[in-house]
Amino acid sequence: MNFDFSDNVKGYQQQLQQFMNEHVFPNESLYEEQLNQQDDRFSKVPPIMEELKRKAREEGLWNLFLPDDTYGAGLTNLEYAPLCEIMGKSIIGPEVFNCNAPDTGNMEVLARYGNEEQREKWLKPLLNGEVRSCFSMTEPDVASSDATNIESSILRDGDDYIINEKKW
Repeated sequence: MNFDFSDNVKGYQQQLQQFMNEHVFPNESLYEEQLNQQDDRFSKVPPIMEELKRKAREEGLWNLFLPDDTYGAGLTNLEYAPLCEIMGKSIIGPEVFNCNAPDTGNMEVLARYGNEEQREKWLKPLLNGEVRSCFSMTEPDVASSDATNIESSILRDGDDYIINEKKW
């Protein structure tokens, strides 16, 4: 297998590294400062993150992880891997480019297996970086990551959610 980077990937690497040097690395402390100044660090995104996301999107450095060019950059995993290496040099890097977990995996599932209603309701806001997502898994009775073993449930109760899990 040929592991040489294509001209397309080399271009992304150069553009991404320049963006990281000019915008991401210099703003890491500002991000942390803004995050720590918030009353609730989980309810709002620091303003600098929204600014960096806007710039990344304008420069075409957005949703690089999706191999389907309908929704993302259309890169293979092999092409995307060296870009992850660059983004991963900053704790805030992946989010800046809308390439952060668990959103990436959830977007991939919705893009591949979601119906049109699910794509409109969940995938579109995730692709636009307007919302975040989560992933949760339990492993009852066995030490594995087999999702068919999940026995918990989640119920909406007004503005809250109640998670019920099997009691051992």
